[in-house]
Amino acid sequence: MNHSTPLSIRTLHHPSPVQHRVLTAAQLRDHGVTAADAGERCRPGGPWQRILPGVFLLHPGPPTPEERLHAALLYTARPPSSRPAPRVPAQPGSAGPSAPRPSADALITGLAALALHGFSCAPPLPSLDTIDVLVPRMRRLRSTGCVRIVRTTVPPAPVFVAGLPVAAVPRALADAVAELTDGETVRGLLTEAVRRGLCEPRSVVEELTAAQLLDRPHVIDAVDSLVAEGRAIAENRLYRMVFDHGLPDPVWNVGLRLPGGPHLGGVDAYWPEQAVAVELDTRPLLRGAEAGRSEQARRRERLERLGITVVHIAPRGLRDAMEEQATIVRTALMAASDRDPAAYVLVLPR
Repeated sequence: MNHSTPLSIRTLHHPSPVQHRVLTAAQLRDHGVTAADAGERCRPGGPWQRILPGVFLLHPGPPTPEERLHAALLYTARPPSSRPAPRVPAQPGSAGPSAPRPSADALITGLAALALHGFSCAPPLPSLDTIDVLVPRMRRLRSTGCVRIVRTTVPPAPVFVAGLPVAAVPRALADAVAELTDGETVRGLLTEAVRRGLCEPRSVVEELTAAQLLDRPHVIDAVDSLVAEGRAIAENRLYRMVFDHGLPDPVWNVGLRLPGGPHLGGVDAYWPEQAVAVELDTRPLLRGAEAGRSEQARRRERLERLGITVVHIAPRGLRDAMEEQATIVRTALMAASDRDPAAYVLVLPR
């Protein structure tokens, strides 16, 4: 066999051109290429190169971003004998069996994952020197070349982007933020995630908390911006729910208090005639939030003892099931006539 000898015709059955050009030593052996043959082809001036331990690029030029991603996944994937590769569901009208996907034991995460998710604030893939790959904690792998190993106790479910297993946006954000020290960059990434509706602030804060990143001042500042952005988006969705689904006009963003008595707290929308209030759950899981949630629950109980119906809506409900949330509010408004009149309260701007 010489350098110009093609591989077995079996290479033509790989599902993508990238997988023709990036193969592991085991895959090469399946095609009759020995370790000595592969080493000979990777000599200076040869047609191949060893891009990562046990992973070969079958051309001499620099790898493309897609080739680097595929090589990173091949390097970190479990051996085929230890875990069957997930399969891509066959598309309607497609011929033949579905092609195997890269192993979901290893996920692209961090900035590379955010670039795959389409973040404009993330550096483009060609400019990244490092590709973060998330693997189970007990895997015996080390960072090398362009691959940085990120370990996790509980591997998350993969999201497939362009056929590649990628960490979901909240986890990818946390892994990216762990390596970033620039507050503006962190703020831009978190804000874009929420503004584009890719995730809710709560899920991002949960991942940042799990990664123990909330003791970094620039991360806390970015989370404050994230919460403000998430609340503004949730309020806009609430406005749209009321108007698009034909609900009566409420008074918006008001405080309630008893005449000559204590302040009862603020609500995001209030229908005085029906004594129905809507409260958005936009409080993230920050340290000290448990006390805030307890106070929120006490305030809600106090309002309900006064005969005011409080409808609690999560931002995700407005995003994913707005019609259902509108039905819940409409039902509360219609049920007002069957309830005893609520206590008289003052409605104040907030």
